[in-house]
Amino acid sequence: MALRLVADFDLRKDVLPWLRAQRAASAAPGAEGDRDVLETNYESLRVLNVERNGNIIYNYKDDERNIVFGLYDCQTRKNQHLYTFEKDLQVVSCSVNREKTLLAASLVKSTEEGRRNELQPGSKCLTLLVEIHPVNNVKVLKAVDSYIWVQFLYLHVESHPLPQNQLLLISEEKYIEQFHIQVTQEDGNRVVIKNSDHLPRHRIAEDFVWTQWDMTEQRLYYIDLEKSRSILKCLQFYADQSCDLMVNQEKLCKYLTLCVFTNHTGSLCVCYSPKFDSWEQITYSVFYFHKGYSKTFTAALGSAGSHGTQGITFLNLERYVAVYLPGHFFHLLNIQHPDLICHSLFLTENNKTNDMLPHSSFQSLSGSLVLDWYSGRLYRAFLDQSYLLRFLWNTSLDCEKMAILHCVLSCGQDPQFLEGQIIQWISENVSACHSFDLIQEFIIASSYWSIYAKTSNVDTILPYSSVLTWNTEIPGITLVTEEIELPLMKVHSFKGYWEKLNSNLDYVKYAKPYLCYNNSVVKREWHNLISEEVCMRQGEQKPRLTLLLQEEDNHQKLLLGLMVSELREHLLRHLQGVEKKKIEQMVLDYVSKLLDLICHLVETCWRRHDLQSSVLHFNRPRSAAEFEVFHIMTRILEATNSLFLPLPPGFHTLHTILGVHCLPLHNLLDYIDNGVLLLTETAVTRLIKDLDNSEKNEKLKFSILVRLPPLIGQKICRVWDHPMSSNIISRTHVTQLLQNYKKQSRNSMMDKSSFSVEFLPLNYFIEILTDLESSSQALCDFEGHDNVDAQFIQEAALKHTTMLLDL
Repeated sequence: MALRLVADFDLRKDVLPWLRAQRAASAAPGAEGDRDVLETNYESLRVLNVERNGNIIYNYKDDERNIVFGLYDCQTRKNQHLYTFEKDLQVVSCSVNREKTLLAASLVKSTEEGRRNELQPGSKCLTLLVEIHPVNNVKVLKAVDSYIWVQFLYLHVESHPLPQNQLLLISEEKYIEQFHIQVTQEDGNRVVIKNSDHLPRHRIAEDFVWTQWDMTEQRLYYIDLEKSRSILKCLQFYADQSCDLMVNQEKLCKYLTLCVFTNHTGSLCVCYSPKFDSWEQITYSVFYFHKGYSKTFTAALGSAGSHGTQGITFLNLERYVAVYLPGHFFHLLNIQHPDLICHSLFLTENNKTNDMLPHSSFQSLSGSLVLDWYSGRLYRAFLDQSYLLRFLWNTSLDCEKMAILHCVLSCGQDPQFLEGQIIQWISENVSACHSFDLIQEFIIASSYWSIYAKTSNVDTILPYSSVLTWNTEIPGITLVTEEIELPLMKVHSFKGYWEKLNSNLDYVKYAKPYLCYNNSVVKREWHNLISEEVCMRQGEQKPRLTLLLQEEDNHQKLLLGLMVSELREHLLRHLQGVEKKKIEQMVLDYVSKLLDLICHLVETCWRRHDLQSSVLHFNRPRSAAEFEVFHIMTRILEATNSLFLPLPPGFHTLHTILGVHCLPLHNLLDYIDNGVLLLTETAVTRLIKDLDNSEKNEKLKFSILVRLPPLIGQKICRVWDHPMSSNIISRTHVTQLLQNYKKQSRNSMMDKSSFSVEFLPLNYFIEILTDLESSSQALCDFEGHDNVDAQFIQEAALKHTTMLLDL
């Protein structure tokens, strides 16, 4: 299944063996008849609370129906007894302080059925504070008919052995109080509550309608009713007793299921679902407060007759929120990039996924922790990468391919392995997507996620997707998006999470137009370049990359330098406060990743089709495998050209060599003339050397030569021993030699014995060239044109004339 639950704690495995060992050690010799009683007692074993440090509090009833509290230390993985109430009571709530010296608990009398009976007249809920290290006194904090939830605050204070303890009490009578408990140490290790007769306290809130506790971040969310509106508030507890207040106004109290989720990137999501009106379709909504809009999803149920007993469950998976209804659907909502629906994954019962999901009542704790109250298991939830990769190979929907691609790249534990698997899939399914370019999306997304963790706000300044809009419907899902009022934060200190949330809100409010980097800037600058020297200077800091061929590709080197320069300026402009050296390294890493991904794509296709190095030579027959690789390289070129991305050195050479192998001459020339194939000196040199001078090959060579830039053409002609090549060299040489020639009246003093052919026009022309070549300046100007002189011109002209006359 897409969701994988790994048990961090299991009552039956982590607690029961210890309890049995304790019971066996204390039992009288030969007392074997207690086994059935023992098993019956431990049926009452259940988890009560999970504290910030990961410690788990549980309880059970012993033979006399006394309530026994125990604690499982997640660090040492050992159990310890906390306290025993020698009464038949039922625990409503409990919490232990960091030092394990104080226990707070709310208890009620047990009914015969073993359930709490809050409606029974005169039934009291006792909220007690107990000194447990060692066991000393018990103080009654509350004795009321309403239920009380208790929670010690775990503030980040490591310097004090006995800090002031803070205890929250949340009452069903809709008020929240905070107790301040001072302790002192007497007689060695004896911990005593100071001034226990009068514990300072104050009310935090009144008339709330809903609360949620975030144990890891020590935040309390609650909803107040004010006039006709409900206001969601958040209290952040710090060691200095300061409280941060975050307020936003929405009508939320009417919803049956309501969850608030945050993560370290500064996201804030409120998920809720109303009571089901029917089993034909189910609606739920998500407020993306960090983005400034909400989305309401309506899911059609696959089989209306299959009704579940549980409602919708929301689970926090950091960058995703999982929404599932057992037996019907499982949705993964992308909360980091929720703007396009195709970035979220919607699985229905037709995927045969949901039957494998637990039907238990889960509670999502902080991060990816999930508590199953019924079984007493604490899970850490992960997205199953193996399942997602298999699903990627089997799905036919573009929206699911897009969603899985981002999901695997953003949540993967082994990025290189996962990228390799995705590249393998792309190489076999390069034309499988119609709604977006698969290669483009992979390159942009993978490059983005490779540097995502290096700085905050990178999602606002670097593109994470090649897709700007998505209009294709997703089967079984309808979606309504609405703008919402941004949160109003009254925060004493913008630090940590609040700083990032504030940055996200500022981006929503002020970032118009969007700040995301666009390579069109590079394209514009590229066309404005005046000289090659400027580009060479910008490309001096060349990123590390894998070379396809050991070749210097100046064209790509210049483009690469431009992108590095423009991207560096973009990040320096928008990442205020980040070191310049760190930004420069980010740029190099990002561009290197782009090139490495392209290399990896080509190399994977090369290995998949088992091509050998002999393919780099032209004097061999073509194969179907070469055509497949040529097709994929063409698709890569199309994808990078539209994004104006640089290519690794050697790409164009390899692409051209395969093109010559695979294409008829007229198609090959069309590809060259339309810019699909870029002729490189390396590729053309190999073509000239490898192919003989048959009539067909001569036509190919000449067609290529006339399409080369002049400087490269002159160099290539020198390696082709052919009259046509000599003719081109001669024409170029004569053009340069005569460009400043001024005709002068002169008497011919030509020595006819020096010419082998009686052809006066040619002889006269050669005489002029000989005179020009005799000047030292001319020899200096044409230094490097070895073996090209008047005699060479004469011989080339005669050979060419002979060839034209077919003599």
